[in-house]
Amino acid sequence: MGSLLHAVLTSRVYDVARETPLDAAPRLSRRLGDEVLLKREDLQPVFSFKLRGAYNKIAHLTAEERARGVISASAGNHAQGVAFSARHLGLQAVIVMPKTTPEIKVEAVEALGAEVVLAGDSYSDAQVHCDLLAGERGLTFIHPFDDPLVIAGQGTIGEEVLRQCHGRLDAVFVPVGGGGLVAGIAGYIKTLMPQVQVLGVEPFESDAMYRSLEAGERVRLDHVGIFADGVAVREVGQETFRWAKRAVDGVVRVTNDAICAAIKDVFDETRSVMEPAGALAVAGLKAWVGREGRRGRRLVAILSGANMNFDRLRFVAERAEVGEAREAILGVTIPERPGAFREFCGVVGPRVVTEFNYRLAGREAAHIFVGLKTASRQDAQDVAERLRARGYPTQDLTDNEVAKLHVRHMVGGRAAGVKDERLYRFEFPERPGALLEFLDKLGGRWNISLFHYRNHGADFGRVLCAFEVPAPEMPEFHGFLDRLGYPFVAEEGNGAYELFLAGG
Repeated sequence: MGSLLHAVLTSRVYDVARETPLDAAPRLSRRLGDEVLLKREDLQPVFSFKLRGAYNKIAHLTAEERARGVISASAGNHAQGVAFSARHLGLQAVIVMPKTTPEIKVEAVEALGAEVVLAGDSYSDAQVHCDLLAGERGLTFIHPFDDPLVIAGQGTIGEEVLRQCHGRLDAVFVPVGGGGLVAGIAGYIKTLMPQVQVLGVEPFESDAMYRSLEAGERVRLDHVGIFADGVAVREVGQETFRWAKRAVDGVVRVTNDAICAAIKDVFDETRSVMEPAGALAVAGLKAWVGREGRRGRRLVAILSGANMNFDRLRFVAERAEVGEAREAILGVTIPERPGAFREFCGVVGPRVVTEFNYRLAGREAAHIFVGLKTASRQDAQDVAERLRARGYPTQDLTDNEVAKLHVRHMVGGRAAGVKDERLYRFEFPERPGALLEFLDKLGGRWNISLFHYRNHGADFGRVLCAFEVPAPEMPEFHGFLDRLGYPFVAEEGNGAYELFLAGG
């Protein structure tokens, strides 16, 4: 590990990057019972740590490599780091970005003087096009994570953390995409203070490092969720995986709801709005503390970036309370008779109601979609049990994606006469014309009996769709779905659908 230590200490990041503060998080500290500190990489000139590694790599290029110009593929933050570094050194820069990249990141890269080329729907697609362009135009490729000089540049964060903590540190939580950041920080810290735990954090839907460490070899994911687009990588780097195996103590996985809650936590502490990947480490820290049960430790979370699309805040605000277990979503059945609705409200009592959807659906019973303020997961379970004890059949829909993404916006009636209805969730890249393209591919072979699409400010569109498909035609229909080319989930028997939308 000595070579990495030397590479970190001789990095040239401070030509352009700044040493960021390690800020106290008093609210989180009080709530968790540990001293929580936030490493503010969102305060870099490009609002992300990526400037460190990109500049360190470019600054070490030969004169001939610089003269050719540089190129990279990136979903945004590395792109800004490369563009900023190239402008500082007077070099030509070309950045290949997926078409799904948030507009704020595309505009930021163009404002830094780089040429932006949009290609494909994912980082992997962009990387393929980047390789072609690099060969055609003779440009020097700057890898976003799998390069020793990039890793060393990111490792300067570890050097700052140890110095700013004055040696009093128990664990550091680091967001993981391709692994450059966690490799640099873990490699540096473990060399000097091996007793400090270094833990990576990944979303459940983009957990390439977790699966790779578990398998003992690099694992390539078939599909990644890109709500946290900054860490949406299908496969970690060779060099970064080598370091992770040696120096990372484990990887904590978290839900998108937990990430949304962490964005709110950071806002409460700093009045700054992190992008999802930027708050990932805080979500992991909270999950780890809840799992470990010990208290009184000194913990650091790396806030890796703040390039947030403004329209995504709608989704974040909607899910943050659920992610913090401060809201429960319930589906409750009440008898359809005079006074039943009032009786139900009496059982709920003075608790804050965040959402209430009700419509007469029959003469025997009515179904209510209700959101309630809660203090914890246990509190939500207690509310549900109290309702059941009073004779109200109750389903906890708090973790039901169909309920949270779609049904809450659709409660209002059932379709009469629908036969053989089959329910599915789809995702497609969110770009101009994407919805029409999706509908064109669905075609007209099977009747669509339900369709709900809502732009959540994310990079992927999410659709809830039901088809009328007779049982004998299901094998043919499954073949059609497989050829369609969009990720999908069958939602047969989903509780929220059965309560509020199933045909009657």
